[in-house]
Amino acid sequence: MTPKPISVQLYTLREAMQEDVPGVLQRLAQVGYAGVEPAGLYGMTPSDFRTLVEDLGMTVSSAHGIDPINMSAQQAIDMGRALGLDILCAGFGPEAFATLDSIKATAEQVNTAIAQLAPAGMGLMLHNHHWEFSMVEGRLAYDWFVELCPRVLLEIDTYWAAHFGANDPAAQVAKFKARTPYLHIKDGPLVQGEPMTAVGQGKMDIPGVIAAADPQVLRWLVVELDSCATDMFTAVEESYRYLVGKGLSVGTR
Repeated sequence: MTPKPISVQLYTLREAMQEDVPGVLQRLAQVGYAGVEPAGLYGMTPSDFRTLVEDLGMTVSSAHGIDPINMSAQQAIDMGRALGLDILCAGFGPEAFATLDSIKATAEQVNTAIAQLAPAGMGLMLHNHHWEFSMVEGRLAYDWFVELCPRVLLEIDTYWAAHFGANDPAAQVAKFKARTPYLHIKDGPLVQGEPMTAVGQGKMDIPGVIAAADPQVLRWLVVELDSCATDMFTAVEESYRYLVGKGLSVGTR
């Protein structure tokens, strides 16, 4: 597979982002990240945020917090376009995947949103957590959901897809590769409640996970660390060095 560009989910650096958005983005650009995935826009307009990112030589690869589940479809479309996106991202809490009935209700919401976005040429993808990869009535909750939402795209969080070692994350990526333009890449001990590590320093088979994707569909690899026992920015830089150094992704340096 030709290496895909590397982005970072800015939730990873949420504490630093509260203090100095331009400074954090500049540091990421200096490391070599090709893109960023914001978690909200930090009080900025979409166009101003995009300009700030692009002036540093990066791209807004994708975004969280702009989805038609929690705002009007037109507002989400307008914000997505201002950021230069053609796919928006939604996510749900554990109650939305707790039972088959709740999964069906969630799927109905998502299908409605997809239909509202389609005339504008905007797609919708789901970002998962670990609860989507737990068992519900003999199947993974995620399997039920994807079957019920034939047009949904996926941003598979590969660490959560492993469900703390219960699942093979590469197999999950392979199963859904036709609908997966983004992968969240993170690493750690695969133990619930324990902090994550820089990518390449935990128990995830990172090369195997990336190789399982469809190179014709996959657009970006997005580094995300929800927590880390070491300095977070150091872990973000080490994750970049691992992924780019191993030829698994490509940055600007």
